[in-house]
Amino acid sequence: MNRIALIEDHDRLADLIRISLQAAGIEVDVFGRVEAARAALGEIDYGAVVIDRGLPDGDGLSLVKRLRAAGNGIPCLMLTARDALHDRVDGLESGADDYLTKPFPMEELVARVRALMRRPANLRSAQPRHGDIQVRPDEGTVRCGHSAVSLAPAELQILLCLIHRAEQPVRRSALEAAAWGLSEAVTPNALDVALHRLRRKLQAVGSTLQISNIRNHGYVLR
Repeated sequence: MNRIALIEDHDRLADLIRISLQAAGIEVDVFGRVEAARAALGEIDYGAVVIDRGLPDGDGLSLVKRLRAAGNGIPCLMLTARDALHDRVDGLESGADDYLTKPFPMEELVARVRALMRRPANLRSAQPRHGDIQVRPDEGTVRCGHSAVSLAPAELQILLCLIHRAEQPVRRSALEAAAWGLSEAVTPNALDVALHRLRRKLQAVGSTLQISNIRNHGYVLR
């Protein structure tokens, strides 16, 4: 997914990072607290996480440890003003994939984030499959057999989110966040419209998969 979570409580720095990454084609959801980020990471399938070491409600390193303990292999880049060798070693041994000390050139941060998001070991699949369909994110299409149909960006992200959590209900809020991010205002029926169009497109290519609404739990692809 071409979206990352940025956990940084310094507003000015967070804005600079967000603007730099968005200029490079990477969408960013910004969090200033560990707990807010942890809740979002449980719902949204981010491509990477950029985490400040020192946060108001805890150490960013503790969040990385919790992610790894839960089996979450999402690429993590740690930001910190601590430049001692033992601090960098602690960060990497605790599960961070990369470590960048402040201050740093924005160009380097962008390059490192891109490198993390390209690592094959951290990608579920470049062209994920589920049931009788294959999604090609680079083309913005979904295929079933020899048939293919183009997806709007929101439809693509919704389908990818459902595939990544195949057979498990995904909450409405998680699908909205996957499709439009946390910062963008979404009209009440935007998700319903996107799901309706996505269902029609799956039928158009001959897929037998269905997007079902499980009352009080969310949506599931099966």
